[in-house]
Amino acid sequence: MSEVVYPPVIAAAKLMFKVLDLKIRVEGSDNVPRTGGAVLASNHIGYLDFIFAGFGAHPSKRLVRFMAKQEVFKHAIGGPLMRGMKHIPVDRGSGIQSYRDALTALKSGEVVGIFPEATISTSFTVKDLKTGATRLAMSAGVPLIPVAVWGTHRMWTKGRPKTLTRRHTPITILVGEPIEAGRKDDVNVLTTELRRRMTVLVEKAQAEYPDKPAEGEDPWWLPAYMGGTAPQPAAAPAS
Repeated sequence: MSEVVYPPVIAAAKLMFKVLDLKIRVEGSDNVPRTGGAVLASNHIGYLDFIFAGFGAHPSKRLVRFMAKQEVFKHAIGGPLMRGMKHIPVDRGSGIQSYRDALTALKSGEVVGIFPEATISTSFTVKDLKTGATRLAMSAGVPLIPVAVWGTHRMWTKGRPKTLTRRHTPITILVGEPIEAGRKDDVNVLTTELRRRMTVLVEKAQAEYPDKPAEGEDPWWLPAYMGGTAPQPAAAPAS
């Protein structure tokens, strides 16, 4: 598959990381296979998550094809870039075609990225997962790889102003061990295990994060269980 758009976009992203002096920590990238299909399943806390979750696969020299809502592909600037990077549009009213497109990509050896929470978690904890990521991995016979990103929400998330020029922000990307998914496995059992592993990774990223809110600063970017003012999971508004 020829790549005209994706490599320059990655180069631009790396330049942005350098200019902003982002403190990026990647751990477990060797869990992304260097060849063959795989489903990358990440938590979702901000609008830039796909950039950083995809960056976790870069050391393995893999380009991730993310499933994203169809509206993104209609944007005057973002749309051509998304199509050029061969990401997969999702029509929430009729998702069968996007499922087929993702399955075709997986069977052809691509890495497909999915946010199985389906929406941004405003509580900054892992929400209940949809089963689509698990079903795709099972149908294609490829590994299901849990991923956690943390710190991305401090740059741009739901209900908060954009701070895309924020400098020195630590960003954590943790890639977990693959979950083998077979056609005869129980989709609900595997989805429960995926959520458990994602939660472990997210809580590890949160516990080891080097920044803390300054004295007197609103700890909005911390989950309630860490003393932050993010809403409790049950009270978090739907995205």
